[in-house]
Amino acid sequence: MRTWPLLLALLAAGCGQATTADVVRVLVWPIPVPDSLFSRTPSDRPAEWDRGGAPALGGLPALTLSLGRRQAVATLHQTQGERRLWRTAGGLVVATDGARVVATSGLQEMVATTRFDGPDPLAAPLALRDAEASARRVVDLMRLGRQPDGMSFGLTLDCRLRVAEADEEALLIEERCRGDESFTNRFWADPRTGAVFRSEQWIGRRMPPLIVEVLSPPPAS
Repeated sequence: MRTWPLLLALLAAGCGQATTADVVRVLVWPIPVPDSLFSRTPSDRPAEWDRGGAPALGGLPALTLSLGRRQAVATLHQTQGERRLWRTAGGLVVATDGARVVATSGLQEMVATTRFDGPDPLAAPLALRDAEASARRVVDLMRLGRQPDGMSFGLTLDCRLRVAEADEEALLIEERCRGDESFTNRFWADPRTGAVFRSEQWIGRRMPPLIVEVLSPPPAS
C-alpha cells in the first residue's frame, strides 16, 4: 500500500477538495481512469440507475447489478488482469478484483477502498471444497458529499469462507465476516471452472447487499 498517496487523498477529502473519482483513482485503481466515468454522481434513487436506458452491449463484457428493487446493467470500461472497472448507463461505477467488489461510486454510501492482509481465498473457489479458509481485510467507507462525519476508515473484517452447498450446477460459497461489521456474503461458482457467476456482497453499513450477476464474462486474463 502506498502510504503518501493515501494520506494526501484523505487530507484532501477532509478539506472538501477531493471527489469520489479522486479517491477511487488513488486508493483503488492503479491505472488511469477517464474523467467521463465520473462526469456526474447520481443518487441511489431508482430513476438514476437506468437513466437513458440500458446500454447496448455490442459484445462487451457486462454485469447485472441489483440493489433492493433497483437494477442496472454495467459494462466493462477498464481492465488490468483481474482488476476491472464497470459502469452503468446511470453513472454507477463498481470496481472488482476477480469476483469481489472492492469499490463503488455513485451511491449514498460508497466503498472507497478494500485492502487484503494476504491473498483472497475467493481467488481459488474450487480449493474451498477441500477446506475452509480465512482472510482479513480493511475497508474504507465514505458518504456522498464527502463530509468527514460520513467517513469510516480502517474497518477491520475477519472472514471465514466455506462451501455451504455443492451440486452439479453450482458451488455456493459463504463468507461470514465479523469485526467492525458483521455480515455474510454469498458467491455461486461453476463447479468445473470455479468461475463465479452470481454473488451477494456487502457494500456498506447503510446499504442492502449488492447482487452481481454475470451477463457476459470478460475474456480470460
